[in-house]
Amino acid sequence: MISEEIRYCLALNEIKDIGPVLLKRLFSRFGLAKQIFNATIDELAYVEGIGIEKAKRIKNFDKWNVIEKLIKLCENRDIAIYSFSDEKYPKLLREIYDPPVVLFCRGELISENDAALSIVGSRRLSEYGRRITERLAYDLACLGITIVSGLARGIDSVAHNSTLSAGGRTIAILGSGVSCIYPPENKMLAEKIIKNGAIISEFYPDEGPRKENFPRRNRIISGVSFGTLVTEATINSGALITASFALEQGREVFAVPGNITSKNSEGTNYLIQKGAKLVTKVEDILEEIEQFIPLLKKITTELSNETTKTDRLDNDEKIVFNILNEPLYLDEIILKTGMNTAKVLEILLSLEIDGLINKIEGKYVRRI
Repeated sequence: MISEEIRYCLALNEIKDIGPVLLKRLFSRFGLAKQIFNATIDELAYVEGIGIEKAKRIKNFDKWNVIEKLIKLCENRDIAIYSFSDEKYPKLLREIYDPPVVLFCRGELISENDAALSIVGSRRLSEYGRRITERLAYDLACLGITIVSGLARGIDSVAHNSTLSAGGRTIAILGSGVSCIYPPENKMLAEKIIKNGAIISEFYPDEGPRKENFPRRNRIISGVSFGTLVTEATINSGALITASFALEQGREVFAVPGNITSKNSEGTNYLIQKGAKLVTKVEDILEEIEQFIPLLKKITTELSNETTKTDRLDNDEKIVFNILNEPLYLDEIILKTGMNTAKVLEILLSLEIDGLINKIEGKYVRRI
């Protein structure tokens, strides 16, 4: 059931020339959307940036038929609407300079999502970028951290898929409406995310992808997260825009170093030069975010103890484990080790149970 407050928030969203910054000021002054509409023109005009003309637009709003049509559409499609004043609205996002007044959501936003880290990067990723993103996203998800990204091709898709492989929660922030998945080849991935997290957007459900929407969406990716990790990016990548928003919002920025001759690492190496935290393993992130997630002190200790598990491996197990410093299919492992299939499968199962390796998209890779 759509609340009265959401109706008023949707109405505010329809008013010309009153964007997220001014709306946040109005909420700071009046508390609720209904109270904004109940205020006098003079009271509204007194708020910085509003003035008489914008105040009149608020008081004279009459497009309630548009609002009711939008609400009915969302109800028919099982799309939730969260207002700025809703308790399920992401807490960290509410703190940014220009938060959206409403979010459209497919899936579910829960309190555990407050412990979120965004992972972004190049659409044209290298095998190095894929491997690093798979490993870090998987390990962070295993620790209970929600992984946020933008459902784009490349690094974003890898981050979402690896989180799902770990049984973790992931949130996709769209540059289009939640009924208009872009890119279209990620429709199946979006459905998986809906079952294990959420896809959210500030744009109306049927709005298609527009070039100007994506920088706006990037502020939400960083805004819902306590930090942003860039695993691979060119110097002109949109991922650097997200990192820039994170810095403006007072959030942590992490970057994975790369080959200095690779264009795909120019962006991450630049971020490190400018002060981003260099990341080569998940512990590099954990030591910076304990203030956000108190339980991570215990988790970090448990994670560091996993390294001692390798000391207990027998010779055959060590052979298999040591070659998995890069993702390999089963037949590649058999070829490299010279072991028979049954033996390799037995070792892989044992290593996976011990939490030393992962299987991602059919390939096996070391976790530590």
